[in-house]
Amino acid sequence: MLRLLRPIWERTIVLKVEHLDVFYGDLQILWDVSFEVKEGEIVVLLGANGAGKSTTLKAVSSLLKLANGSIEFQGSRLDQVRSHKVIEFGVAHVPEGRRLFPEMTVEENLIIGSLTPEAKAKRKETMKRIYELFPRLDERKRQNAGTLSGGEQQMLAIGRGMMSLPKLLMLDEPSLGLAPILVMDIFRIVQMINKEGVTILLVEQNVKHTLTMCDRAYVLENGRITLSGTGNEFLNNDHIKEAYLGI
Repeated sequence: MLRLLRPIWERTIVLKVEHLDVFYGDLQILWDVSFEVKEGEIVVLLGANGAGKSTTLKAVSSLLKLANGSIEFQGSRLDQVRSHKVIEFGVAHVPEGRRLFPEMTVEENLIIGSLTPEAKAKRKETMKRIYELFPRLDERKRQNAGTLSGGEQQMLAIGRGMMSLPKLLMLDEPSLGLAPILVMDIFRIVQMINKEGVTILLVEQNVKHTLTMCDRAYVLENGRITLSGTGNEFLNNDHIKEAYLGI
């Protein structure tokens, strides 16, 4: 079901990240990272491998401890709750590499994504919607996740994230390693999910297509935000063209 949203400039900020410093041991990965995501947006984090994109998503999910800074989602401090509680605030994280349970079936993996009280209550309805979005998962719902193709596993990872009924869905490299035709399928589904009212924070190496569909983007370079703007602005930015689009 499509959800009508106000124009971007009138929407409220749902995720506010301010002045993040994050370390792995003695090595600092993020330096004073600040950005925001508004209700109903698709916001993209761009950057080379090792720039800190995945670290940023892990910080939002409370998987990493902050040395400095704060993370607020709809007014609640996510950085002050444990990682397994973040899902209760309406934030779902689909990590790079999918992290499925390979010996469990497709349907069992989906069920694991719906453990909060609200998600449990709507489990059948949500699963039906997931199978509508990803018909191949419906065909393979009794099949073990480890026997699926790479594209099917990515569909399952996104579906599992959607089973929690997220308000914010964070996707880390959803098209990684997929054939071009499957990449287009994944992007189409991401846009459909967004049009149904789910805010998206996306890390993705397929820069040109991502900038075409996103509302806004931020560039991370060496752990710092160095540039921000709309997708169209980035597509016409000389630095972005040279560094990320090969133009």
